Parts: sequence; structure tokens; C-alpha cells
Amino acid sequence: MDIFGAKTPGETVSANEYPGRGIITGMTPDGLTGVAAYFIMGRSANSRNRIFVKKNGAVFTEPFDPSKVEDPSLIIYAAVREQGNTLIVTNGDQTDTVAEGLRDGKSFSEALESRCFEPDSPNFTPRISSISYFGNGAYRYEMSILKSIDANGSGCARYTFSYPPTAGLGHFIHTYNCNGNPLPSFSGEPKPVRVLQDIDGFTKDLWENLDDANRISLYVRYTDILTGGIRERIVNKNV
Repeated sequence: MDIFGAKTPGETVSANEYPGRGIITGMTPDGLTGVAAYFIMGRSANSRNRIFVKKNGAVFTEPFDPSKVEDPSLIIYAAVREQGNTLIVTNGDQTDTVAEGLRDGKSFSEALESRCFEPDSPNFTPRISSISYFGNGAYRYEMSILKSIDANGSGCARYTFSYPPTAGLGHFIHTYNCNGNPLPSFSGEPKPVRVLQDIDGFTKDLWENLDDANRISLYVRYTDILTGGIRERIVNKNV
């Protein structure tokens, strides 16, 4: 199936040595399943010393070797959480900010108003987030990026994208356009990608096409829109 010429996630990342951290959200070709995926990459020893672990229904980044942790502030966090009928996926501790905001009656974008890009000059890494809404047999999703307006980190630009569910189509947002020094922030809208029906095929397609030297961990979740049943996969380079 060719959805608007979209490539698979693997085809999309295969030529990019360093997209950084990435989120994909979408729907399977049969229109019955909501899909969410999150991957992390790393260039430094501190960033590469991580794994994904599921605890109490959430997915966390954790150190693979605790004795080698240098600075946990931007690399250890809950990446995936459920809040009511929503699934939140982000590249930092704004996962908790969104969950708390929803509990207080705020919208996705309102909850993120208190946050901005990461304080890691000169990269000023964007905060990327997605939220999937389930309930009464319906499904939709939104994505967000909070990024510096310039090379000096002088202000935060906030973008939110809202998508209707489209069978076989997903959207992909990541932190960096490519490798570099400093790392160039993602630009433009989330990229359309072709979602695969099979979770294992999707996981393999994405994982095997991430740069082998820099890939660290991948989480994939398929949620049945009608029943709420989930299937999930975690792949860790460090095992």
C-alpha cells in the first residue's frame, strides 16, 4: 500500500546517520490499530549507557551500567505513560508534565506551555512529544515540538500538529535533521511514513535501518482501537 508516497520508517531513517531521538505515531493499514514507537540514539558514552525498561505500565530509560552514569538529568526519564484513555510518548521528562496537565484538565499543548527545549547548549535539543487518544472506538493523535528559535537559545518556538486517523499512515518527528556539531534541530512538519500491519515487521524495519553505531533502544506499541488490547516490543542494543 502506497499512502501518499510515504516510505516505511526504515526507508526514512536509513540514509540518516543521526536523527537522534524519534517518535512515530499512526494507524495500521486495516484501520483497527493505533501505533506508537519511540527510539533513542547516542553519541557520547553517557547517552549510549541506556536501556528501555517497562515498570508499572510505563516505559523508562535506565542506565545499563549504573556505575558509568555521568549526568542523568536529560537521559533518564519516563518515555511512555498512559493517562486515562491517552498514550503519551516523549523524549524527556515532559512525559510527566503532560500527564499532570491532563489530570488538571489541560490540553496537550497547554500542558507543554511550561516547558521548552533542553538546556544542552549549543545543541538546544528540541523536546518532541506525541499523544494518542483512544475511546468509544475512536482514535486520533497529536504531535509537538518545542525548539529554539535561533542558534543562541534566545526563545522557544512551539508547534503542535493534529492528525485524523488514516489507515496505513503515520507521522515521524525526530530531534535532529542529521549529524553535526552542533546538532541541527529538526525542521519542518513531522514526516509521513507508511505503517506496517505486523508489529514485528514494523519493529524490524525501523531497528535494522537505524545507524548501527548510534542506535540504543526502540519501543513499539500496537493498541487495538476497539478493545484497548496492546502488543508491544522493546529492543535494547545493550543486553
